[in-house]
Amino acid sequence: MKKSLLFLSLLLLVLGCAENVKKKEDSITGRAWWKEGIIYQIYPRSFKDSDGDGIGDLKGVIEKLDYIESLGVNMVWMNPIYSSPNADNGYDISDYRGIMEDFGDMDDFDRMLKGLHDRGIKFVMDVVVNHSSDEHEWFRQSRSSRDNPFRDYYHWWPAEKGKPPYRYSLFDPKGDAWKYDSVTDAYYLHYFAQKQPDLNWENPKVRQEVYDIMKFWAEKGVDGFRLDAFQYASKDTTWPELPEGFEKNVIKYYGMQPNLHKYLKEMNEQVLSKYNVFAVSEGAGSTFEDAHSLVDADRKELQMAYHFEGMDVGNSLEGYKLSEFKEVYTKWDSAFAKKGWLSIFLANHDVPRMVSKFGNDSTAFRAVSSKMLNTFILSMRGTPYVYYGDELGMTNIGFDSISQYRDIAAINSYEKALSEGEDMEAFMANLKFSSRDNGRTPMQWDTTAHAGFTTGDPWLPVNENYIKVNVALERKDPNSCLNYFREMVNLRKNNPVFVYGDYHLLLPDHQQLYAYTRSLGELQVLVVMNFSEKPATAILPLGDNPEVLINNYPDVDRAASTVQMKPYQALIFNIED
Repeated sequence: MKKSLLFLSLLLLVLGCAENVKKKEDSITGRAWWKEGIIYQIYPRSFKDSDGDGIGDLKGVIEKLDYIESLGVNMVWMNPIYSSPNADNGYDISDYRGIMEDFGDMDDFDRMLKGLHDRGIKFVMDVVVNHSSDEHEWFRQSRSSRDNPFRDYYHWWPAEKGKPPYRYSLFDPKGDAWKYDSVTDAYYLHYFAQKQPDLNWENPKVRQEVYDIMKFWAEKGVDGFRLDAFQYASKDTTWPELPEGFEKNVIKYYGMQPNLHKYLKEMNEQVLSKYNVFAVSEGAGSTFEDAHSLVDADRKELQMAYHFEGMDVGNSLEGYKLSEFKEVYTKWDSAFAKKGWLSIFLANHDVPRMVSKFGNDSTAFRAVSSKMLNTFILSMRGTPYVYYGDELGMTNIGFDSISQYRDIAAINSYEKALSEGEDMEAFMANLKFSSRDNGRTPMQWDTTAHAGFTTGDPWLPVNENYIKVNVALERKDPNSCLNYFREMVNLRKNNPVFVYGDYHLLLPDHQQLYAYTRSLGELQVLVVMNFSEKPATAILPLGDNPEVLINNYPDVDRAASTVQMKPYQALIFNIED
């Protein structure tokens, strides 16, 4: 009888705790599935090749769906898989309703999407509509004659008016965004490469084409859209002269033009509000006001801001100051504490590998600093974006010769630097560190040839450290980056304080430690990370008996409120009152 009463008491206690947790969760305002998601970004060309041609494909992703599920992530964002001549690795699209032959076909896409959904994983489609490929039928028609019905799908400047006002191109070897086309004796605009002409969003027919494309994919079951370079979509078509040196602050002069919000409201009305989807725009303008105007719920535009200020930290070979890093993420959190929603990320397909830029990719510290950085991403407010391979601690490859690069931005910037007489030794040293190709090397699956990515010759070389950094080895090692990542993902998913909790910075002037609390009602956790290769000491508000929720080392060196932090150590304590 006593045992039965004891069991009943314990059962009621457990049920009571569960009910309290549920009440706390139910009390959270503004809950949304896309806020609570963890996004895994896949660069499809580099993830898994199924047919030995050296290029990753959709069947390769299908082969690895169980692996993706094992990470605990619940969303996948994939870089463009549309039909494309590949001038910019798929960001030059020739058919928005077709699948690139290198990646497979629509049946493969449908199977992949079903496989993700069967595993409870949502899918985010990359939408590239600031520009198309010059091989898209719209542009073929547009350039054929000045009176073609598709002429105004793009921006043209007739040559008889003289040279158009200078506009800078991010990818052009000469930096000129106007390309002369002899067919109709006119110039067309391309903010990126010459084979990526900018679409004319001022034309309502173009906008309707885009909305119809988005509906096509939403009706297939796509759960979200990432709008590439969309802050540049609207243009001032009076083409005013811009001040000298404007190209040093392109976002200010190209981004967030007045009609952009009109177009986003139109997109929301026609597409986003009609389906259970969310949308995030690459870039968030140049001010907090810009970002809020894109994503605040009452604006009825987008749902999530994806700002780049964090990516502006640490872009030189000299590294970065932790104070700058803390300042960026603290001020953005503060600006969005009551309204709007942010993305949190430290890497993507346009920047170097996370551990090589923000951590330490030496043999001694690669693993612990990778774990520390993933602790940061997964303990901050906002939707985390994790780039493929960062769960393993993959590093920069570090090419030495321009002939090794495949990225059009690297190749064209090299030609531009050469033509302008730059110090090419310094240029190549910086490119080796900062190139986008660093983050695009094939996924490291095992110790077989080419890391198990392909049986053929990979489109981009595999990093030589794959022998020690790969899924097969890390899966078996309980202390690996991979298993730590899974543990951190589970911690976030099971504790809403990491999603919705208030953020409060501690030790703002400490040069080695980044520490903050996350608080949600009575729940409170403390996150402390050592961003250096030297030990550090901190006095922290730990309370009487703090519970260690996660630790990237085997032990904690603590006496009362004083913690001795090892190099790149990351700790999360439960300090709930």
